[in-house]
Amino acid sequence: MDETDSLRKECPLQGECNWKPLYQTKGNYKGLSILECQTCKLQALSPRPNQKELYTKEYYQGKADYTYIDEREQKPFFRFVWKARIQNIKRFRPTGHFLDIGSSFGGFLEVAREEGYSIQGVEISAYAASYANENNIPTFNGNLYEANFPNQSFDVITMVEVIEHIENPLLFFQELTRILKPGGLLLLQTANFEGWQAKTEGSGYHYYMPGHVFYYSDTLLKKILTRLGFGSFVSYFGVDFPLMAKLKKVRGSFQTRKDYLKWFRISYYHFLSKMKRNGFPLTSSYVLYAFKK
Repeated sequence: MDETDSLRKECPLQGECNWKPLYQTKGNYKGLSILECQTCKLQALSPRPNQKELYTKEYYQGKADYTYIDEREQKPFFRFVWKARIQNIKRFRPTGHFLDIGSSFGGFLEVAREEGYSIQGVEISAYAASYANENNIPTFNGNLYEANFPNQSFDVITMVEVIEHIENPLLFFQELTRILKPGGLLLLQTANFEGWQAKTEGSGYHYYMPGHVFYYSDTLLKKILTRLGFGSFVSYFGVDFPLMAKLKKVRGSFQTRKDYLKWFRISYYHFLSKMKRNGFPLTSSYVLYAFKK
């Protein structure tokens, strides 16, 4: 089976896939091969590295070449964003059973519990999941399929910068639908490849990384989820929480007074994300709230 045959079997749209090379990346991670489906414009990394080998202890400690910011070092500042996001979720689903996929050390879930939700995490890293469980954040160590949650288990499912990491999205979106209750909320944060930022930067766009397997857009995600029985959507171009929460979060990394100048760049980008040209947002930051019928 060649790489395009494999991608056809994983396609969440199950359409007439026609995968063609798009380009070799030129950004922070040079030389990654990106393919694009000529039918639906879904993009994919192919060939892809062994995903299990990427998410080591060093990845979660921020010490690997391809790495993650260790949220524990700046937890009081991260909480500003976590709390603001939960407040927005509560506008739509104020109570219930809350699942965070890719929950890492559990900080976001901790805030969700403080706000009245019953919580559950899923985390592929044994290192991160062990830390969460030791701190009384119930976290399944493994992938979503292995967790084997009962049908219609959750009122809210969140995936913050996770869906782009998922292999075989056809099966994954089906599993998300199975475990979400009717009327439930699915939150997906990822890059919107219809945004002008992604289209303009092209092969140099910073979102092309070894662990990012599929690349979506607002249109594509809505089409995928509509076919699975989702009936309404709220798209946030930028993020789903106020600018002030973002500014408070980033302050945790400041070392000198000069660092406060970063607030001007962050504020500019935040307001830019709310603007459109020819119907598409100027930036590619994006959060989707999808509601199951």
